[in-house]
Amino acid sequence: MNKELVKFIQHTYETNEFIPLHEPEFKGNEKSYVMDAIDSTYVSSSGLYVDRFEEKLTKYTSSKQSVSLVNGTAALSLAMYISNIRAGDLVITQPLTFVATCNAIHHLGASPIFIDISMNNLGLDPNSVIEYLENFADLDDNGNCILKKTKQKIKAIIPMHTFGHPVDLDKFKKICEDWKLILIEDAAESLGSFYKGIHTGTFGRFGALSFNGNKIITTGGGGMLLCKNAEDGNYAKHLSTTAKLKHPYEFVHTEPGFNMRMPNLNAALGCAQLESLKNFLKIKKHIANMYAEFFRGKDFTFISEPEYAQSNYWLNSVLCPDENAKNSLLEYSNNKGVNMRPVWRLMYKLPMFSQSIKGEMKNAEKIERLLVNLPSSPKEIILNNNNANIAQK
Repeated sequence: MNKELVKFIQHTYETNEFIPLHEPEFKGNEKSYVMDAIDSTYVSSSGLYVDRFEEKLTKYTSSKQSVSLVNGTAALSLAMYISNIRAGDLVITQPLTFVATCNAIHHLGASPIFIDISMNNLGLDPNSVIEYLENFADLDDNGNCILKKTKQKIKAIIPMHTFGHPVDLDKFKKICEDWKLILIEDAAESLGSFYKGIHTGTFGRFGALSFNGNKIITTGGGGMLLCKNAEDGNYAKHLSTTAKLKHPYEFVHTEPGFNMRMPNLNAALGCAQLESLKNFLKIKKHIANMYAEFFRGKDFTFISEPEYAQSNYWLNSVLCPDENAKNSLLEYSNNKGVNMRPVWRLMYKLPMFSQSIKGEMKNAEKIERLLVNLPSSPKEIILNNNNANIAQK
């Protein structure tokens, strides 16, 4: 199986050289736009490309307003800060996530409550959240959601759309309405993913995107805060620009702010990358179909998009039949120059979050034990090769 899969991937990418897990593609206007930004001398956090990138993302996602920031972690931090999450507060999230989700919670002085994930989408499981809240939480006389044992306020729910697969957002919207919680979507991996035809990151009060170098489009380093309403968007832009009032030459700041805005240089790269997004999504869907066909009838289970969603398939994934098979595949593939990786270590197994509150973790433990991420770079050559036929043989 290991040898067969590695050969399949090498044939897919038409190379026997090193195949990374996910690398960026620069085949459009990237150099032209970046050089234009350099020539303009506006290379920092103001410039035409910053405005253009925000406008294009707002239109593509149908959000009310988008605010470009230095990275996805900054977007999560700003979303929680504006949502009045402070020291001593609690935030419900999933243990299967990149550490940035929990770092953003931690640095505000808040703490995570880890709830199990769904096997249907690898993201936070709404049914497990409901069960936890019914058993351990209550609404106080002021309508605040509190943990019964400590009386701490539970302020928000942050589900993450793992590898681009949307969580069941309708259920989370209802949970937040019933329990007076704020919904913040960690959409770092899900640009181009839609839940029942609506772009991820736009259901909650806020959504956080990432444009790190390994994401479906990249700005080198960068993120975007998607805002449900214009008031939040305007405040987020003001607060992330050191809370400075606009003035031709005076420096007046209204409150302690943040220096979080994306530089024009990075936004120029983002504008060019966004022009290729439609094609990237097409290629990624093609890759996913090829993997699905390859694994059909085998004792490895390919992770497909939920029935209610259109996933961007940022990182393709497979569940191995057992842990030995997973370890064997990882060792063999990486020794052969085909980069595969296990999923992140569960957050409550990291030393800084080991004392966090958590529920039962049956699904998260299984995924950590068995999942492997597969090479998923959106190379144009993939649309033209014949691995779809090979997979059927």
